[in-house]
Amino acid sequence: MRRACHSTYNYVVKDDYQNLDFGHESNSDGKVVTGDYHVLLPDGRIQTVVYTADYNGYRAEVTYQGEAKYPEAKPYAPAPSYGAPKPTYGAPEPTYKEPAPVYGAPAQTYEEPKALYGAPEY
Repeated sequence: MRRACHSTYNYVVKDDYQNLDFGHESNSDGKVVTGDYHVLLPDGRIQTVVYTADYNGYRAEVTYQGEAKYPEAKPYAPAPSYGAPKPTYGAPEPTYKEPAPVYGAPAQTYEEPKALYGAPEY
C-alpha cells in the first residue's frame, strides 16, 4: 500500500527599502500540486500566478494588479564632478639680465691699400 505524501511550502519577501515584494505558496497531496506566487514588477504592478501541476501537466492563470507606471525618461546629462582647476603658481619672473658684450670694438688688422700702378699717361 502506497502512502500519500502531503506537503506545504511557502515564503514571502517584502522589503520596502529595496522595493522588493515576492512570495510563493504551494501544497501537494502527492499527486497534485497547487499553489501561487507573486512578484512586484519594475513597472509597479504585482503579477500573480495561480497554478496546478499534475499528471495532465502544468496549468497557470496569470493576473496583474495595479497600473503600469513608467517614469518620464530624461536625457542623460551628468553634472560636472569638479570645477576648473585653479593655478597653484603665479606667472614666472625672468631670471636673466640682458647680456653685456664681452668684447670691445675690433682692432684694425690690415693696412690701407696702396696703389700698385700710377695714373695713365696720355
